[in-house]
Amino acid sequence: MSAPAPSPASNQSRVPRTTNGNARRVARFLATRAGLSLITLWLLSLIVFSGGQLLPGDIGRAVLGPLADARAVAALDHQLGADRPLFTQYIDWITHFVRGDMGMSYAYREPVGPFITDALVHSAKLGLLAFIVVVPLGIAGGVWSAMHAGRWLDRTISIAGLSATVVPEFVSSVVLILVFGVWLRWLPIEASFAPDANVPEQLRHLLLPVLPLVLVFFGYIARMARAGTVEALDADYTRTAILKGLPRHIVIWRHVLRNALLPTITVAATQLGYMIGGLVVVETLFHYQGIGSLIYNAAKAKDFPMLEAGVLAIGVVYTLANLAADALHVLLNPRLRVRTTE
Repeated sequence: MSAPAPSPASNQSRVPRTTNGNARRVARFLATRAGLSLITLWLLSLIVFSGGQLLPGDIGRAVLGPLADARAVAALDHQLGADRPLFTQYIDWITHFVRGDMGMSYAYREPVGPFITDALVHSAKLGLLAFIVVVPLGIAGGVWSAMHAGRWLDRTISIAGLSATVVPEFVSSVVLILVFGVWLRWLPIEASFAPDANVPEQLRHLLLPVLPLVLVFFGYIARMARAGTVEALDADYTRTAILKGLPRHIVIWRHVLRNALLPTITVAATQLGYMIGGLVVVETLFHYQGIGSLIYNAAKAKDFPMLEAGVLAIGVVYTLANLAADALHVLLNPRLRVRTTE
């Protein structure tokens, strides 16, 4: 005797249960990633603190100058707590940092927090502008290259992207300054602008520093987009869509790009973290007051609270960018949601 068929009501009752189970598993997956990110940040804090202590020179001597009296230097070291045990200094620093207190700057004798916040805002402007420019260009170049795989256009885009990637930022920055800033005089060679400058004026000053970043990251994003598109074009679901008679642009838009660009999302998000935090060379060459320039100047002045807070702030930005990429990747790819449930 055959078993009775399940009723529609029982089938409907299983759908939300399965959906809730998947949601819980996805949340658990993201919580695990967040926990690993916290461990990474803790290890980064240890490395940053240890690296700051290994820098040559004395804090009091760096603040007071080379001609200061030794007793005054010792008194300032004691006032700043630089003569305490390293473990005590680290615990005091990291506990205050977690509470939002980044300490006092040795060079400016003011709280570090406002300097870090302003520098991050400035770097975010530069990094986001580069991100907005390079991601569409990189995706378009990679997809166009994949659709003409093996032809001269594919080779041209691949070679140009790879060549631009291997050229360091300081080389491309100097060339761009000479061409567009000195010879043609189309763009200002400094990224600094007045606080009350309008948006077009800010964009005019930021466009030249953005170009070296675009040249560096175009190759990465284009290669990821090309690889994903080539794989999606050879997939069974693409062949099925073509056999059904769907127009080519619909096949590309609905089936190919939707699956091909998922790995590119992760790459683009991680590059966003680097754009905001790894701008030391670009910000120094173009005299832009961002987080990279702030860290460089803090290292020269042995301003350890500013240096440590700046590097750890970059680590937080980079970690948040990676977590956002993981969340977006899981949400957009049903297969990853299934894997997290296994």
